[in-house]
Amino acid sequence: MSSLSRELVFLILQFLDEEKFKETVHKLEQESGFFFNMKYFEDEVHNGNWDEVEKYLSGFTKVDDNRYSMKIFFEIRKQKYLEALDKHDRSKAVEILVKDLKVFATFNEELFKEITQLLTLENFRENEQLSKYGDTKSARAIMLVELKKLIEANPLFRDKLQFPNLKNSRLRTLINQSLNWQHQLCKNPRPNPDIKTLFVDHSCGQPNGARAPSPANNPLLGSLPKAGGFPPLGAHGPFQPTSAPVPAPLAGWMSNPSTVTHPAVSGGAIGLGASSIPAALKHPRTPPTNPSIDYPSADSDHVSKRTRPMGISDEVNLPVNVLPVTFPGHGHSQTFNAPDDLPKAVARTLNQGSSTMSMDFHPVQQTLLLVGTNVGDIALWEVGSRERLVSKNFKVWDLSACSMPLQASLVKDPAVSVNRVIWSPDGSLFGVAYSRHIVQIYSYHGGNEVRPHLEIEAHVGGVNDLAFSHPNKQLCVITCGDDKTIKVWDATTGTKQYTFEGHEAPVYSVCPHYKENIQFIFSTAVDGKIKAWLYDNMGSRVDYEAPGRWCTTMAYSADGTRLFSCGTSKEGESFIVEWNESEGAVKRTYHGFRKRSLGVVQFDTTKNRYLAAGDDFSIKFWDMDNVQPLTSSDADGGLPASPRIRFNKDGSLLAVSANDNGIKILVNSDGMRLLRTSENLSYDASRTSEAPKPTINPISAAAAAAAATSAGLADRSASVVTIAGMNGDARSLGDVKPRITEESSDKSKIWKLTEISEPSQCRSLRLPENLRVTKISRLIFTNSGNAILALASNAIHLLWKWQRSDRNSNGKATASVPPQLWQPSSGILMTNDVADTNPEEAVPCFALSKNDSYVMSASGGKISLFNMMTFKTMATFMPPPPAATFLAFHPQDNNIIAIGMDDSTIQIYNVRVDEVKSKLKGHSKRITGLAFSHVLNVLVSSGADSQLFVWNTDGWEKQKARFLQVPAGRTPTALSDTRVQFHQDQIHFLVVHETQLAIYETTKLECLKQWVPRDSSAPITHATFSCDSQLFQFSPTCNCCTSI
Repeated sequence: MSSLSRELVFLILQFLDEEKFKETVHKLEQESGFFFNMKYFEDEVHNGNWDEVEKYLSGFTKVDDNRYSMKIFFEIRKQKYLEALDKHDRSKAVEILVKDLKVFATFNEELFKEITQLLTLENFRENEQLSKYGDTKSARAIMLVELKKLIEANPLFRDKLQFPNLKNSRLRTLINQSLNWQHQLCKNPRPNPDIKTLFVDHSCGQPNGARAPSPANNPLLGSLPKAGGFPPLGAHGPFQPTSAPVPAPLAGWMSNPSTVTHPAVSGGAIGLGASSIPAALKHPRTPPTNPSIDYPSADSDHVSKRTRPMGISDEVNLPVNVLPVTFPGHGHSQTFNAPDDLPKAVARTLNQGSSTMSMDFHPVQQTLLLVGTNVGDIALWEVGSRERLVSKNFKVWDLSACSMPLQASLVKDPAVSVNRVIWSPDGSLFGVAYSRHIVQIYSYHGGNEVRPHLEIEAHVGGVNDLAFSHPNKQLCVITCGDDKTIKVWDATTGTKQYTFEGHEAPVYSVCPHYKENIQFIFSTAVDGKIKAWLYDNMGSRVDYEAPGRWCTTMAYSADGTRLFSCGTSKEGESFIVEWNESEGAVKRTYHGFRKRSLGVVQFDTTKNRYLAAGDDFSIKFWDMDNVQPLTSSDADGGLPASPRIRFNKDGSLLAVSANDNGIKILVNSDGMRLLRTSENLSYDASRTSEAPKPTINPISAAAAAAAATSAGLADRSASVVTIAGMNGDARSLGDVKPRITEESSDKSKIWKLTEISEPSQCRSLRLPENLRVTKISRLIFTNSGNAILALASNAIHLLWKWQRSDRNSNGKATASVPPQLWQPSSGILMTNDVADTNPEEAVPCFALSKNDSYVMSASGGKISLFNMMTFKTMATFMPPPPAATFLAFHPQDNNIIAIGMDDSTIQIYNVRVDEVKSKLKGHSKRITGLAFSHVLNVLVSSGADSQLFVWNTDGWEKQKARFLQVPAGRTPTALSDTRVQFHQDQIHFLVVHETQLAIYETTKLECLKQWVPRDSSAPITHATFSCDSQLFQFSPTCNCCTSI
């Protein structure tokens, strides 16, 4: 903006203030960022209008601009948090902790933990550093003194704290001068002209020889008002040129940030208590926002030392696409057409034999359906083949261990119903909650192999709901019951860990969840009360009232960002609502239920977009963003009044309870292909004597979670399944022979090889690009499955994104719709440092953080850390030699990165503190593969030396090492790559080498299975686990794809 335009903004600000447009004045101050009104800021702080305080500040600085800005925001948010605690509003305090203060954990994790601990105190003044905290008014006044010093010292506020020295009503004066000049230019100027508009130039209509009056004695716009509200500070006169402000991205990194000294201000010390608290962020560092330059900061320990990034948040899910996406048919007045991706066609009908009470699809093998019934039976169905793999009647495993009341109850009335069945997150366990005291946990080993694992007498009376959760990285079982309690049990030993009491009626349902690093449980009771619990035995944190005030269940969308509940009142009135968690209020109520539902309505969510409920002898669907029903289906008739429903993980199948003890499986097009593929596999299995049933045991090739990490396509598993058998072609591969080096204990597993060599069996798509890229070196799907990230040989990154549309309603990657090449509005590119390396010799590598917010990348030069939303370079480090050859983010901490080097070492680097924590040595040639297991807490590495190593991630000690078993007669090239990828079970991993594919067990580092191409075939170039537990291998020499 030019100097004159900038001054015009000041004139408008003065005019608005004189005319008493108070809100508009401050809005323009904020949006322009030219003048920071300290008086207004002080008033808002004194009044505790924290949202407005931060909103106003956002026009001038962001929390991570520099150390002064960071402390300004910290002090404000800390005060807001303490006030919530002082009011004993713990739910509000938790919200502030998660939404506002979590960002500072990156700079000082111990401080954040200390702040979190305040939740456990009855009065936070028990904390020594807060013992002198007075009342709210005095605390705000003390904080304001510190804030003013920080603002005055902040270079971003330079030249913005004083308003130009203007004469009163300067804009009016200029307009008067302009009108008088126009009047004097009139051919026939009239005395005392009547000027009625400023929209067009003035001219007099009638001839008149009189001269126009001078502005000094006859102002055309009336008398000038008295002085306005802006203080006459500074030395700016009208049209006096001003020096250009320092650009915001650079201001915080100048070596002399301020000419004013403030010895009392500590830009680096944010702390729990008063502003002078020691040991809190001595040197917080801010990443440069310039995409390619690192700027030294004046407070650095060594001015020449490179800039340190602030650290990477594990949980901040910054979207790559910041543009709003609209969906057709979302207006209330529009006619809705049911999207094709909703499962509505009946594909299977199963006869359970008794009335279905609860269902759940396996999280990995998505055609396995677990069922519990009203007579205590449980069953496991393979819905593709319509085969019932497991059927069990209710039986107490150890009656002698049961309490006498339970034994007496069972003798008096042996009738038992299943209230809930549910799989554990990885599908290795499932739980059954019964109407009599008992919870039974089974372990699942694939096929029809189900073993008793735990039997817990959990509650007095019925166990109404059951869920799995991972507090403190430990799998637990959560139950609730008629005895008005919620209990948490160790899923391995059955030991009770927590008992939550506080409901005044039987607890109907539980919904565990986590946000950031805070784990909690929602519970609902039959009196309509909703409570929330942390794992600390400190009592309920919230107390909401559910619509209907009777039986209510709660569920989050798949991405965990939106909370819904479905309930039915005693009078039969049903509700589905979306909640505003921060306020404990209903955000949206969905319409379309029968006036009097017959029974308690059940619901489910899918694809982060749809809701479904069984009501009025049908299934009703809603788009989450619209309260009007989207469509409904009666599933060809035969449904009960309030059918039970359950989606599979990717939303391609919907199980619905039916009359006459039946279950109907509804499908969309992807679901139909999924069932056909499953049916074909089962048919092939039936023809193999060694493997009568399909299985998903630990070595059953890949599954959703691993594939989601490596390929980002968890939500597309149904469509991926169909690639191998799209045309029903399942020929055996002639040039690949399976060779089992060590027999697995899993005798039922089939390893089936299918060649894909016809174009009709595949779908292809050319990705658009306009950057004259000649070669793509690396390619990966994002973890969300809606984009592809590529690294070109010229060190430039390309990002293609799929948008939601009529042809692609879920916005996931597909070959049916081309994606768009995406760039931020700034137009900058993510470009790696290439130094003086030869592009042909460089080994390009990159890794995505688990939340797709950051990419770590190298192309032979320094390693670069990029923000995926802005494409800005957050940091560059580790200049060669040695050069990075492979990168991997730690699965539990995005700030820890494993870096494989071309000198055969592995460096464990902490981004937050800019420090190499460990250097792992053992390989003899460059590192070609790295993979973490979050279950075993190990890192597996592979190198061009054909060696595998297993490292413990707690102390980074080497646990095991082994050379690959190179087939006889095959000599690998000198620097052949060896890649590793973990199976979804996180215990077994795939090894890809030019001579073979192999499956290894991690703890013993034993090769369980090995596939070797015949001698004359081309070397293996790449292989990966797919989302649906099949393996696809591609060899460019023979132009074929092999499915295992």
